Amino acid sequence: MKVANVVGARPNFMKIAPILQAMRQDSFFTPILIHTGQHYDAAMSDVFFRELELPIPDVNLSVGSGSHGKQTGEVMVRFEEVISADRPDLVLVVGDVNSTLAAALVAAKMHIKVAHVEAGLRSFDRSMPEEINRILTDAISDFLFVTERSAEHNLAAEGVKAEKVFFVGNVMIDALMANRKRAAASDVLKRFRLEENAYAVLTLHRPSNVDAAEPLERIVAALEVIRDKAPIVFPAHPRTLKNLQRFGLLERLERGGKVRVVEPLGYVDFLRLTDASRMVITDSGGLQEETTMLGVPCVTLRENTERPVTVEQGTSTLVGNDTAKILAAAENGLASGRMTARIPELWDGQAAERIAAVLKKHFS
Repeated sequence: MKVANVVGARPNFMKIAPILQAMRQDSFFTPILIHTGQHYDAAMSDVFFRELELPIPDVNLSVGSGSHGKQTGEVMVRFEEVISADRPDLVLVVGDVNSTLAAALVAAKMHIKVAHVEAGLRSFDRSMPEEINRILTDAISDFLFVTERSAEHNLAAEGVKAEKVFFVGNVMIDALMANRKRAAASDVLKRFRLEENAYAVLTLHRPSNVDAAEPLERIVAALEVIRDKAPIVFPAHPRTLKNLQRFGLLERLERGGKVRVVEPLGYVDFLRLTDASRMVITDSGGLQEETTMLGVPCVTLRENTERPVTVEQGTSTLVGNDTAKILAAAENGLASGRMTARIPELWDGQAAERIAAVLKKHFS
């Protein structure tokens, strides 16, 4: 069975690694890896391939950056050429980035079956481009692999037939569990002169938080208070850093030397940084899941989440970009430190094996 596994952006790499490993351990599968090049520089792509022991992509579409329409269209044009020449039995896509939707659309139009890993997640906020990608990808997929029970309910409400939906667990957690011991050997704390359980980690990239001065200023105002209680390490997304400079907020953030702005980190270093932290402040979806598994308090700079299990059972607290709400949640997080979260159902490191088993059963 030939499976075209498609990745495009950094969150995809952690999700595809355990799936590829599961497929490569069974001679039934002939997996190929197609990288769209949506994230293409060393910090956002190459280092993850090395650390996750991903093979060199069989195909790199080298699409690069651009507007949502341009990027999605370029992936579609180039992906269609590739799978027209060498038709796979299945196209497997992960997550909710532009590459996910583009590859699924091409496959569906060419009558090639589509599997979507992380199906059914909904924030119910269509101002988020990822929400549009999720809804449309699910609508045209043949196999919908879900990470939490809420996703099953969402798909049922949208009229998706139950026989297409498979609750398998979370491949992000597969990757975390497979690499946590190796990450413990990272020297990232020493390099940044940090003490375990005595600092906060910040990530920030969503347009609603960083593309306008007002919300970004509200977040910075909260960070100016938090940094006096715990130093903050901030692996900065390139667009966020550019906007902090553009709005005159970077100098405010770095004043006093208690917020350390660093380059984006590789998977192993960042996992160690998160695992040893007192608290995480983020607008990332994946980090809500990882902090839940690690028991690290997570102040989530969003009004909603497509991963409600991380709030209901995990360590995530939704605060948006309201200064007072951020400060209140951060105070609670710093006071409580490590938390004992209930690990969500099937977050046990075996999701990729379940996905492979479902596909093998169907195609054989």
